Amino acid sequence: MTTSIDLNCDLGEGFGAWSMGDDAGLLAVVSSANVACGFHGGDPTIMRGICEIAAARGITVGAHVGYRDLAGFGRREIAMPATQLADDVLYQLAALDGIARVAGTRVRYVKPHGALYNTIVHDAEQAAAVVDAARSYDPTLTILGLPGSEVLRIAAVHGLPTVAEAFGDRSYHADGRLVSRRRPGALVTDPDEVAARCLQMVTTGQVTSIEGEPVAVRARSLCVHGDTPGAVNLLRRVREVLTENGVPIAAFA
Repeated sequence: MTTSIDLNCDLGEGFGAWSMGDDAGLLAVVSSANVACGFHGGDPTIMRGICEIAAARGITVGAHVGYRDLAGFGRREIAMPATQLADDVLYQLAALDGIARVAGTRVRYVKPHGALYNTIVHDAEQAAAVVDAARSYDPTLTILGLPGSEVLRIAAVHGLPTVAEAFGDRSYHADGRLVSRRRPGALVTDPDEVAARCLQMVTTGQVTSIEGEPVAVRARSLCVHGDTPGAVNLLRRVREVLTENGVPIAAFA
């Protein structure tokens, strides 16, 4: 078991008059905030509001970068040149960090979103583009991703800090892949079940797959998605159960 565990959540994924998730409620329970940077969700006003709250509460801010896909919420894979993807990631990262500085904090890590996150588990070219953008902007930025993913491997090769994460509200296949959201059972929404899964992952480094087999998921950070139904209650319950079992909550960056 790690000495402490980080709780991260995707935040700021609304846009203009369109809202997504309970950002204020989530900011009361997380230790790290993955802030949408405008390409799959988020806008400057939302970004600034979240960064100001995060700065006041000592919550670590990360750039939740994605494909330029507002209509698809960043969940559609886009084939694009690596140089263009690197520029898109750099644009999002720099925008959020500028707003974060004004709010009194800084971007400390990068966590890709949605289809980009899943693509760079296995696509070395796109993974390298994400790492290249982060290195170009700030080589001390941590890359947060799935254990065993290409993006974590490439980041480590280039000397960037890496942190592996696990998902309390998503089902896993026996090979460690996340179950597609298009399949029944992909989301786990019962607070006690999510909390029990998180405790299992933290204390044993394993979770039970949708096929019923154990999956190794050694992680320093646990994620619950902000758009999962009841996300605030899920995270509250996770935090309660981990604390009751002597697991301290602390940001990794």
